Formats: sequence, structure tokens, C-alpha cells
Amino acid sequence: MAKNPAPIPQSDAEQLDAAADQAIAACGGDARAAVKALIVANEFLESEVSELMKAVSQAYARGRFQTYTG
Repeated sequence: MAKNPAPIPQSDAEQLDAAADQAIAACGGDARAAVKALIVANEFLESEVSELMKAVSQAYARGRFQTYTG
């Protein structure tokens, strides 16, 4: 039976530490490589958000979205 490697973190700080540990472990223990990988991932996500914002803006301008006035 597999043992759980670590308890589930409870606080935000513990969750952040666990995520950092996972990122470093995924890069073979190289913290610098983990930072580089996270920067690349962040830039990709920022690009995706930008593209989605453009798409929503264009759809809104074309009247595909209705504003709710309740």
C-alpha cells in the first residue's frame, strides 16, 4: 500500500510551500530551472488571457453578449 508522501497543507503559506517544492522536484531539484519553467508558464497563461479578453471584447462588440439589467 502506497504511503501518502506528505500531509495535505492547510494554510495558504503551506500550500505555497508545497507548490514550490513540487515545482522544484519536477525540475530535478534545480530551483533555477523551476523558476525558469514557471516564468515560461506564466507568460503562456498571460498570452492566453490576453487572447480570451480580445475574443470576449469582439463578441461583446458584435452583440453576442447581453448585459443583465435586473
